Amino acid sequence: MTENIAMIKSKSFAVRIIKLYKHLCDVKKEYVLSKQLLRSGTSIGANIREASFAQSKNDFISKMSISLKEVSETMYWLELMEETEYISADVSNSLKEDARELLRILQASIITAKNNRDKEKNK
Repeated sequence: MTENIAMIKSKSFAVRIIKLYKHLCDVKKEYVLSKQLLRSGTSIGANIREASFAQSKNDFISKMSISLKEVSETMYWLELMEETEYISADVSNSLKEDARELLRILQASIITAKNNRDKEKNK
């Protein structure tokens, strides 16, 4: 398995999310929202990794689409945590910018995979 940009960036993002989770639990004593953030934020990379071993183009597209949904959910939890003052706007904005980058990478990857799948069907 070769690592691609989506794998590298999603793993880096997951590490940041884990560190934030630890901080929220240890310092803020917040356990509910942060657990949701942890699950969605680390699931992105897990699904990208799964996609690298997809059994078909449709399986790949499905796994990458799940990652896309997890990015969106993660952004939601970040917004809630910022609006309830568990995290600062700076922390939230930094993580949301990384999430938006992952979103763009995933969207491009899904579009490319769909186009390639459709080209193969038309041969």
